[in-house]
Order: sequence, then structure tokens, then C-alpha cells
Amino acid sequence: MQAAPVRATALPKFTDALRAVESLLMSGGQRTARRNAWNSVLEDRRRAKDRVEAERFLDVTTVTAVTAVTAATAAPLLTGLRADG
Repeated sequence: MQAAPVRATALPKFTDALRAVESLLMSGGQRTARRNAWNSVLEDRRRAKDRVEAERFLDVTTVTAVTAVTAATAAPLLTGLRADG
């Protein structure tokens, strides 16, 4: 029994098929406007991701700085205390 023959041509990608349908249904200006809008959405998502990462970094940095200041401030106060009262 022989194996099924292998196809020599690759199937088009789904996005390529959508672009072909898009070119049939939309004029050039509409395609450009849609692509520009989609690029804007992607850029907004990238900026939102960067903003979240910056906020997380600032939160960690702030907590670390406050902890260091609190420890430095509390150390002189705690030196006079004794464990036995």
C-alpha cells in the first residue's frame, strides 16, 4: 500500500484569504483606513502594556524605598529597648 501523495502547493494562510476577500469588497482607501485603525489599536495595546509594567516597577520601587526609610528611622528608636522589660 502506498502513502497518499503530498501536495506540492501550500494552502494560503487564513489572513491571506481574508485580505483577498477584503480587496474584492473594499476600495483602496477603505483598506488603508482599516489598516491604519488596526495599527492604532496595536500601538494603544503596546502603550497600555508599557504603562502597566511601569506602574508595577514604581510600586515595587516605592515599597522598597519606604521599607528602607522606615527601617533606618526605627533603628535608633529600638536600640534603647531591652527584651526583659
